[in-house]
Amino acid sequence: QVQLVESGGGLVQPGGSLRLSCAASRSIFSAFAMGWYRQAPGKEREPVVSIVRGDSTVHADSVKGRFTISRDNAKNTVYLQMNGLKPEDTAVYYCYVRYFPSRAPEWGQGTQVTVSS
Repeated sequence: QVQLVESGGGLVQPGGSLRLSCAASRSIFSAFAMGWYRQAPGKEREPVVSIVRGDSTVHADSVKGRFTISRDNAKNTVYLQMNGLKPEDTAVYYCYVRYFPSRAPEWGQGTQVTVSS
């Protein structure tokens, strides 16, 4: 089992930027997939962006061109750079790691992102 700790959330004005971090308690180098989901009030959790099979990146249409995922294997950390934030990006952001396709993903505790003027 892995422990995932997100950080970097907060309050930002529309058009602003934030970088979220997700630190894992063990290596993520060989994980099948990792990335970020989000859940807005009253809505279901939805995928944001993921790295699959090491180098394929999958973005939700709503964040293409604005959000970028990256990883630092030496630090066992996944990042989410969010630019051009909009009020509709307001949500709790969760990182996940899935070590094998047949294995359920493991989740962090979430970090709140609020985009408001």
